[in-house]
Amino acid sequence: MAEDKKKKIKPLATGDKTIPPEGAKMISIYIMGREYRVPETLTILKAVEYAGYRYVRGCGCRGGICGACGTFYRYLGDYRLKTGLACQTVAEPNMVIVQLPFFPANRPNYTLEGMGGDLHGELRRLYPEVFKCVGCGTCTRTCPMDIDVMDYISLMKRGDLKGAAEKSFDCVMCGLCAGRCPAQISQFNAAMFVRRLYGRFMASKAAHLSKRVDEVQSGKYAIMLEDLTKADSDDIKRLYIEREREPDMSEPGGWMPEDTSHL
Repeated sequence: MAEDKKKKIKPLATGDKTIPPEGAKMISIYIMGREYRVPETLTILKAVEYAGYRYVRGCGCRGGICGACGTFYRYLGDYRLKTGLACQTVAEPNMVIVQLPFFPANRPNYTLEGMGGDLHGELRRLYPEVFKCVGCGTCTRTCPMDIDVMDYISLMKRGDLKGAAEKSFDCVMCGLCAGRCPAQISQFNAAMFVRRLYGRFMASKAAHLSKRVDEVQSGKYAIMLEDLTKADSDDIKRLYIEREREPDMSEPGGWMPEDTSHL
């Protein structure tokens, strides 16, 4: 009987049914204040699911692209608050975790129609907090994508909207920068606004894109689309895998596939 009492309770894998290997080391983490035992090497996202939680919000691409899994955490005995994406950050012993699937940052209603004059003035009108930046750099140190957030905010303040748009292009809209900013700037939303201004009023128009839109509207691809909708799913997957891909560093509008029969 004594031996039976000493038997360890087998951990139950739930969520996405992560099954730890035999002899996997178990670590303690704290999710919303409660302690859980999870296998080491899991990301925070996987560890939360292993603990039995089912994601309804705060989980999207699982690859560090969508920014839906912004996470705050600290370690027991350490006063410092840290940030990261749950899909990228590996769970570690004594990690105290809470996620922010949504950050209520300043997001005013606006339409680009009617703008086009004083674009810097529009930025000042909609996001006045941008000009309260104290240059502390907390936003840059917080960003999980290693973007120099303070730099693009400085470019906005100087009126270099093109530079700010290009500098902020890799933003995944997780909102962690805004959560740490002492000036309460909505950096990621202001950056989205500036990129929209740049795309609408400053970037050169793509002639090849206008040509392609005209071809689509003329019905040139209607038969091809109908054939694709009737195709077997395996054939669709094969076509996707075997497709010619545009090189990442090619000049905009300068690349053409070898097979131009569908253009």
